[in-house]
Amino acid sequence: MASNYGNLTVLIVDPNVGMRGNLHNMLNQCNITKIEYAVSSGTAVRQLRKKPYDVILCEYDLGNGQDGQDGQQLLEDLRTHKLIELWTIFFMITSERVYSKVMGAAELSPTDYILKPFTVDMLMQRIVRALEKRADFFTIYQAMMQGNLREAIRICELGQSKIPRHALEFVRLRAELLLNLGEAEEAEAIYSQLCETDRPLPWATLGLAKAWIQLDKLDDAERILSQLAAHNHKFISAYDLLAKVYEKMGKLQATQEVLTDAVSKSPHVVKRLRRLGEVAIDNKDAETAERSLKQVVAKARYSEFRDPEDHLKLVQALVQKGDATQAAGVIRDLEKSLRGIPKMEACRLISVAMLYDATGNPSSAAAELQRAVQVARDTPGLSQRSMVTLAQNCIAKKMDDEATSVLMSLTGNMEADFTMRDAMSIAERSGRPDLAQHLSRQLAQQVKDLLRQAQEKASLGDIRGAVQLMQEAVHMAPENAEVLSQAANMTMRQLDMQGWEHAFGEQARQYLDQIKRREPNHAQLAEMLKTYQAVQRKYGIGANQA
Repeated sequence: MASNYGNLTVLIVDPNVGMRGNLHNMLNQCNITKIEYAVSSGTAVRQLRKKPYDVILCEYDLGNGQDGQDGQQLLEDLRTHKLIELWTIFFMITSERVYSKVMGAAELSPTDYILKPFTVDMLMQRIVRALEKRADFFTIYQAMMQGNLREAIRICELGQSKIPRHALEFVRLRAELLLNLGEAEEAEAIYSQLCETDRPLPWATLGLAKAWIQLDKLDDAERILSQLAAHNHKFISAYDLLAKVYEKMGKLQATQEVLTDAVSKSPHVVKRLRRLGEVAIDNKDAETAERSLKQVVAKARYSEFRDPEDHLKLVQALVQKGDATQAAGVIRDLEKSLRGIPKMEACRLISVAMLYDATGNPSSAAAELQRAVQVARDTPGLSQRSMVTLAQNCIAKKMDDEATSVLMSLTGNMEADFTMRDAMSIAERSGRPDLAQHLSRQLAQQVKDLLRQAQEKASLGDIRGAVQLMQEAVHMAPENAEVLSQAANMTMRQLDMQGWEHAFGEQARQYLDQIKRREPNHAQLAEMLKTYQAVQRKYGIGANQA
């Protein structure tokens, strides 16, 4: 039976020695012999950090004892932290028929979902089918992993005509890639065509809503997502996206209600529980926040990726509720169980500061905040939300220098989705328009300095260094057409002088698209577009590959 499967590598994740043996024997009968084991989620993560596997056979029920997670939580961790490749085949194996758990596992999109008992032939049929599909999509996955989304789109277009059995899947992937490139109008056209039927596919409707969100058609997105959720109760992604729309509209209560509904239908996805807790904090609903975040902390207890920020959010909810005793207990657990994790100390200091403030000790709160600002500056990976929480607490204590320092560091962080406008908005919502103006002046000067430094680097021949500084300037002020135009020109200069690189080619194109959207009558836009096309022609780049 298929000697060509002898090179497949398989990881069996199952705490039961008997089941591991049964699966091993089944695979051997299929001439699959390169088999390794993991007895828990933790051992699976450690093995996957060392090397990839072609196939993962994962038991859903990994035990609720000291080895902790279930298969769904493991899959969520693996996807979130990118420990499995796009082409990895992941089978969830279980006898679990409880609706909510099956819903959650299916929602995370394993390759297939296998219910016990099953035979060798059934297992092999699933593996063969998954391998055939992987082969059809492998070159697309490779292009995506390399960041060459245009090449992936080109291959999708070819696959649509050459492999008709997957034609719809190629269309779906092509539209998603266009959305990833920010080309919402092109994606909208694809999804709109797919939705022009009596019963459009749910994923096509969802995709159309995503395109409309990018195009700022929030009312249209809200309308079709509300309809989609109402008629497809099991399609939880519609609830998540509808919550995102309501959040963009500033409708916090509606956001929370939709997330609560989604959690009631699929209660085991940690990411959604965490988001519900965050929204409830923002909505001043401390009880909902406490309930959700307690589940997050409990479910993550045995994860290899425990995050001290979950404890920080839970402390924030408990302080908001007025429960200082429980908040102190969460801080003790944070200190005890997450010691050694780099973010722990910053989260502890912010938590202690909030607790001091809540219990009437403002001077100690201010002292802890000062230490938190110093520690946060040197703490990698601290989230934007936690940094904003730190800044807001500093503003509340009239610690303007510390708040400014935190917000300025956020705007300068290329990995944070945080701009000059966001920093000013935080100060304004805190009732400090004077601080907002101060931040505006400081940030404008910083952008100006970056542009000057970029020109200096370019004059010395360091074009790449100049482009990097331009990227930082655009990150801080993405609405500024002049900054965008300087960044586009510098990036095209690099492409012209040093050769075409698809990542920089895509970046230049995105700058030009942003200028076109913001200032369609920009004086230099037509000339810049001509320059871009000329550089493409110089290196033989087709328009569909740019």
